Amino acid sequence: MHTHSHAHPRATRPFALAMLVNLGYTALEAGFGFHANSLALLSDALHNFGDALGLALAWGAAVLAQRTPTARHTYGWRRATQLSPLANALILVGFAGALMGESLRRFATPPEVPGGIVMAVAGLGILVNLGTAALFHRGQSTDLNKRGAYLHLLADAGVSVAAVLAGLGMLTLGWRWLDPALATIVALIIALTSWGLLRASFRQAMDAVPAHINRDEVQSFLESLPGVEAVHHLHIWPIGTNEIALTAHVVRSLVDGHDAFLDLVAQELDSRFGINHATVQVELGPGCEHDRDDYAPHH
Repeated sequence: MHTHSHAHPRATRPFALAMLVNLGYTALEAGFGFHANSLALLSDALHNFGDALGLALAWGAAVLAQRTPTARHTYGWRRATQLSPLANALILVGFAGALMGESLRRFATPPEVPGGIVMAVAGLGILVNLGTAALFHRGQSTDLNKRGAYLHLLADAGVSVAAVLAGLGMLTLGWRWLDPALATIVALIIALTSWGLLRASFRQAMDAVPAHINRDEVQSFLESLPGVEAVHHLHIWPIGTNEIALTAHVVRSLVDGHDAFLDLVAQELDSRFGINHATVQVELGPGCEHDRDDYAPHH
């Protein structure tokens, strides 16, 4: 039996809109950075440009995921939505390391930064990044591709908040060290949040069972169905955004009613666990040559 639901992500517009808005803000920030001779603004502009590239990756992945399956790519290109957040996480981790190194270097000789201009431009950055992050808030809890973009934009907003506070401190108190100090804090926050995304996206890329599904519960459910004597070769993995696949060999003692049984399995797997792409092989006895499961899970 094979049942599936092709729930391709149709809404790619948020990725395009967020990328274009961020590119526009990057150009504005870079312009003010050159005008004020502010290395802080120029560095943040470079960071925002990198994030715009990350959004472009997420946008491209969402578009690729809509491509129909072919004889060679039988699942289509849905895995692109798993590779994109992995790339985004690596970019975030790399940015956090670079920011940390630069901020530590600046502690020795904090540069002269025009606090007023920094506050104004960074304040606009907060609005831009939070506004574009809101485009992905609804779907980011279940879609790693959107989550990667969402975390990117929140990280940008955090950098902008730090820049506003640093600008205020330097403008009113003359504390130049605030710039590298807050940059260090922001780098640590970005590293922590991006590590979670990196771990989750790597697991997805390695076909791990989705975190919200308990494999043992799925196994127990299949074993509890009418006439089922054993279940083996059970595998569960994500195909793409909101699409989860399952394959299993089910040994039944009953010799009829398999169509109704398979319909029941498909409906229950979808409603109970959100598994919407199931392939179940029914066996009438324990004599299957593949009974020895080389991929049985080890607890």
